[in-house]
Amino acid sequence: MAHPADPSAPAALTRSRPFLAFWAGQGISQLGVQLGQIALPVLAVQLLGAGELELGMLNAAAMAAFLVIGLPAGAWVDRWLKRRTMIAADLVRMAAMLAVPALWAAGVLELWHLYAVAAVLGVATVFFDVAYQSYIPLLVAPALVPAANGRLEATAQVARLGGPALGGAFLTVLSAPLLFLAEGLGYLASALFLTRVTDSETPHSRAPGSRLAAEIREGAAFVVRHPLIRRVALSTAGFNLFSSLVFVLVPLVVLRELDLGPLGLGLILSVGSVGGIVAALAVPRLAALAGEGPLIPLGALMGAAATVLLPVSLGVRGVGALVLLCAAEALMAFGVVVYNVMQVSMRQRVCPTGLLGRMNASIRFFVWGVMPLGSLAGGWLGENLGIGPALWIGVAGQALASLPVVLGPFFALRTLPDTVDDAASLR
Repeated sequence: MAHPADPSAPAALTRSRPFLAFWAGQGISQLGVQLGQIALPVLAVQLLGAGELELGMLNAAAMAAFLVIGLPAGAWVDRWLKRRTMIAADLVRMAAMLAVPALWAAGVLELWHLYAVAAVLGVATVFFDVAYQSYIPLLVAPALVPAANGRLEATAQVARLGGPALGGAFLTVLSAPLLFLAEGLGYLASALFLTRVTDSETPHSRAPGSRLAAEIREGAAFVVRHPLIRRVALSTAGFNLFSSLVFVLVPLVVLRELDLGPLGLGLILSVGSVGGIVAALAVPRLAALAGEGPLIPLGALMGAAATVLLPVSLGVRGVGALVLLCAAEALMAFGVVVYNVMQVSMRQRVCPTGLLGRMNASIRFFVWGVMPLGSLAGGWLGENLGIGPALWIGVAGQALASLPVVLGPFFALRTLPDTVDDAASLR
């Protein structure tokens, strides 16, 4: 079996034309996404006058689909061809993004339009993400799954390195709605490259008389019963709940409280992504040194500890605040990427192919479904208690969220299991 430290894995991926086409499309798409994403809070705060609660509602609208349709989406994706699902989702997301500059050019753009666009984008993203996480094991051999995830994550982090800073620079000379064009073109690029990917997937055969509810329960039951995935789901849900509480307030910290401007916001996000790039490249060596299992709780602890720097930055001004925020983003990104590469790879390896969509959808329903609640809570707490106290609540919540994986068996697992049977002894 090849693990993340296997030196042959990168070379094998380089020889895989389907993976290279998929990888190229996602790399271009990620850059477009990063250019567009910095435009959203700037547009909402600086052009449309959004405050804490309005930003919370905007983030909640973007994430609500994971809570509303997350579970049935998994069952549907398991019935459909995943590559076609991703292409359709990309085209819907492209149309949603292009609506923003069109409304702006017509002089009718309002905040509620952003809520609607975010909601449509969220629905399409549910289907894309569930299919995406279920597709990697169908695109590469099981032994190459961790290396493939690491390469895709490294590429996403490189996009986060250049995209936000470039977007912030563009915003000094362009109006924010124009950057939504870049995100729309990124989704188009993803769809076009996906048309060039070849795979051997066939539609999942349904048992006669099978029902959607029964298929959903099967996927959820796998998550609940698996001793490692259950702990990962609990911790990740906690992280996402409190990180969404925190990050809905970050644009207000940067743009309003510290007055660092769009360029400062872009710089913070870009410099912070350096930690993610280093983590994605370092995972193979870290797994060889510390073992695969320990990286999950260690990554969780690092990500949680780094959030302390966010409220601390409110007591500093100028360059000092900028340095603290960049450090916070970099350390959080390092911890989160290490955690995600290992836990996602483990989930993909142990789950039967016919359950991948439903397993991933059940995870997403649970761990992303809490994010609208966190966003609304962050907006409400920021408006009623102040941004500082709200951030400290998020810090405390992140620390508590790490407990399920820290107290689990991960530190004792030099190698994470490859099959359901491998995990049986961990119950």
